[in-house]
Amino acid sequence: MTGQVREILKRLHAAYPHAKCGLNHRNPFELLVATILSAQCTDKRVNIITEKLFEKYPTPRHFAELTPEKLAEEIKGCGLHRNKSKAIVETCRLLVEKYQGKVPDRREALEALPGVGRKTAGVVLGVAYNQATLPVDTHVHRVAHRLGLASGKNPNTTEQELMACIDKELWQPAHHWFIAHGRETCDARRPKCNDCVLWDLCPHRLKGEK
Repeated sequence: MTGQVREILKRLHAAYPHAKCGLNHRNPFELLVATILSAQCTDKRVNIITEKLFEKYPTPRHFAELTPEKLAEEIKGCGLHRNKSKAIVETCRLLVEKYQGKVPDRREALEALPGVGRKTAGVVLGVAYNQATLPVDTHVHRVAHRLGLASGKNPNTTEQELMACIDKELWQPAHHWFIAHGRETCDARRPKCNDCVLWDLCPHRLKGEK
């Protein structure tokens, strides 16, 4: 890890010492469902939906017994709710039939579940199972590119670039620091460059004095 990268992570850690997963959950299953729901939806909105959802349907078996149409009504406050409801019901049926209701802790098994891509699997493995992962969402992708840490056009390439330049034990915390920075400072349309702790290290900062 270069001195530049080390300094970036040091400052992000200082700026966001309590950064963590923004999805409320009590177990790997709840995190899996919440992460599927979070696609094109804010964590805040997902947490409002899941607060009631997990009280009514606390286990994979409860979800597996639902029809996609019924679940769609329960989650209609988030985007793509019909597609998500179908994926969640199918995933829960597989969890019950194949994994005794438990969420697998292997990437290959997770990514074989409906509605679960690389990012979702990475979140579950990293947050729920404490594995070294660096999932790339829109915030991570944007911040990494602006800082010159990645140049790939898609999240998978960005993930590989970040894992190559960041020490493995820092992958998970770096993931949360990048997200926090993207949400609070490095906004997509109006980045707060003059308030940024990385201003002097960022090649894409807006022109002007700090």
